[in-house]
Amino acid sequence: MASQPTLPRRRFLQNAAAGVALAPAIWTGKRTAAQGVIGAGEHQFRFDHDWAKLPEPFRWQTTHGVAVDPEDNLYVIHEGQAELIGHPSIFVFDPQGRLIRSFGQMFQGGGHGVDIRVEGDQAFLYVAAYQQAKTFAKFTLDGELVWQAYAPMASGHYAAGEAAAPTKVWGRDRFLPTNFAFLPDGGFLLADGYGAYYIHRYDRDANWVSSFGGPGSGKGTFNLPHGIWVDNRGERPEIVVTDRAHHTLQVFSIEGEYSRTIEGFGLPANADTWGDWLVIPELVARVSILDKDLKTVVTLGDDVERVLEDKSTSGGFGIRADASRWQGGKFVHPHDACFDSSGNLFVAEWVSTGRITKLTRV
Repeated sequence: MASQPTLPRRRFLQNAAAGVALAPAIWTGKRTAAQGVIGAGEHQFRFDHDWAKLPEPFRWQTTHGVAVDPEDNLYVIHEGQAELIGHPSIFVFDPQGRLIRSFGQMFQGGGHGVDIRVEGDQAFLYVAAYQQAKTFAKFTLDGELVWQAYAPMASGHYAAGEAAAPTKVWGRDRFLPTNFAFLPDGGFLLADGYGAYYIHRYDRDANWVSSFGGPGSGKGTFNLPHGIWVDNRGERPEIVVTDRAHHTLQVFSIEGEYSRTIEGFGLPANADTWGDWLVIPELVARVSILDKDLKTVVTLGDDVERVLEDKSTSGGFGIRADASRWQGGKFVHPHDACFDSSGNLFVAEWVSTGRITKLTRV
């Protein structure tokens, strides 16, 4: 059905501090942040926390995923509120941050991941939804549905009826997909990040092929495989999975064979690449950029200490619902991030008011 792709585009845990403590500390400095710039060396960015403008009658809800198309338009998906029937969950902004279209009412209450792939001479939007939706779909960039699918029952990992009658039930035998990655052969991978903890492989026509992973303690098994990316920066493509509740990245061959584990993150949520850079948004208050060897070279917007202190004193991450306590140049809960064609970054945060930050390269 689809032609060969030519360009890929792409519950908090109480021990969150354990993963964060392992990562290198990279100082950004109050003076730099006060001037509107964060980062260091060639990884410096001007931050704009209010870049995307969402006009009436729409309203921000919990932001989850972001993706950029070949024209540098930004696609943002909200989890959305299930009771807001008819409210779009997907919003598209032009390079100046102006809303140009919206769609995706079907994902309200369950919107999660978005990615874009160019197939031949046309780009398509792939959408993953969890909660009561439990589905994934492919759209044209104008919002026309190409196909929609549900739990891959042939995998043998799901409860009876999970595909035929999805309901808002969680568990290791449930289908709660989170994010996509695109394969060199035209197929794609889908992470069941909140459900069975498997990575599913599909062919170019969205037929289920196989699975790998499942729940476990690491080295090929997962504790919440939330994000996924095919890393083409080396001699051979590799699959990078953000094993969120283990605070690690797990690396696999393109065939799905376990290779190695990279430690030192705080609930890593997803990944994207631009040139030699790979970005990892970490739900515990920062964004990291890694080199081709998957070593952290800079950490952006680090507010880990304050956010974790808030958790320990309030019994939860209350700061996510109180924008008056957010600070310029600091992140609260980065949930997804992607690059545009110039290497600028867009960061979506898991906050109830929604927030999309643009980081423009200096």
